[in-house]
Amino acid sequence: DGMTVRELCSAAITMSDNTAANLLLTTIGGPKELTAFLHNMGDHVTRLDRWEPELNEAIPNDERDTTMPVAMATTLRKLLTGELLTLASRQQLIDWMEADKVAGPLLRSALPAGWFIADKSGA
Repeated sequence: DGMTVRELCSAAITMSDNTAANLLLTTIGGPKELTAFLHNMGDHVTRLDRWEPELNEAIPNDERDTTMPVAMATTLRKLLTGELLTLASRQQLIDWMEADKVAGPLLRSALPAGWFIADKSGA
């Protein structure tokens, strides 16, 4: 038996597991379906065209697999505070982002007491 979607999400977010990310992409229909989902959310900037690890290739003026900071921030705000996800799903996403094991420990060590960070490495 393989991993559940929940386990794949956890691995992709907390450990930046690219295999888990590809399996999740397969589950939703691939990069084009993720791009369509984002466009339906109002993000007409972000696009995913390829799979891991090919999408990490940087070619000057190549618009594939690109976004802008404001687009990512707006999409994340909609996911975490909007009505798109249930309250339980929003909290699960926050929990996974707070549990980031890649950059989280480095970033957390520099935060003032009482502050917390929730992130997704590689995003």
